[in-house]
Amino acid sequence: MSPTAFREDGYRFFFFSREEERMHVQVISGEGEAKFWLEPEIELAKNHRYSRKQLKHIESLIEVHHGELISAWRQHFSG
Repeated sequence: MSPTAFREDGYRFFFFSREEERMHVQVISGEGEAKFWLEPEIELAKNHRYSRKQLKHIESLIEVHHGELISAWRQHFSG
């Protein structure tokens, strides 16, 4: 199960259930995929095929939606 937290600018931001305990978000589009840690700060964990420009844009979207992502993570993994 991989619930979608939100979609924006062609990117899907989602969680893999039970992948690992550290809070993070997966990002995927037709151009690549990446994983970002959400705590203790937003940080790129893995990247596959995104350019630096794309990663910077993705990180800015994560910053805008950070509170929403944290809430969605806690809600999804609390049960």
